[in-house]
Amino acid sequence: MKAKTIAGWTGLTLVAIVVLIQLVPYGRAHTNPEVIVEPAWDSPQTRELAQRACFDCHSNETKWPWYTHVAPVSWFIQDHVDSGRRHLNFSEWNRTQKHAHEAGETVAEGEMPISNYLWLHPEARLDASESEALVRGLNATFGVDEADD
Repeated sequence: MKAKTIAGWTGLTLVAIVVLIQLVPYGRAHTNPEVIVEPAWDSPQTRELAQRACFDCHSNETKWPWYTHVAPVSWFIQDHVDSGRRHLNFSEWNRTQKHAHEAGETVAEGEMPISNYLWLHPEARLDASESEALVRGLNATFGVDEADD
């Protein structure tokens, strides 16, 4: 009987913690600032592939599904979007994008899109030919010489 009581209190404590962390305001004030200007994409295909695989974290056109409003998942996702937009934002091409020249390389090396993003966004999963097309398109769009890679 004592084990059941401990398990019951542990369960209640966990539920209380989950409920209480919902009161933390960070991670639920999702915004999509105005799209100011996009890069001059080399082709519509490059933009479409980037939109599919990159825009949720690297643009002002983030989709915010229901789970992005539930802590602690909301904290993790908000941090990723904030960081992604800081490093490269396809919606604010009016400001310096110091990581743009690395975009094709990070896709080619399999660093982007990040694996934990792909768990919940299978549509962002690119096959080999799509990935190669995105790399070529990003390099062409951002003026990266293939020999520089």
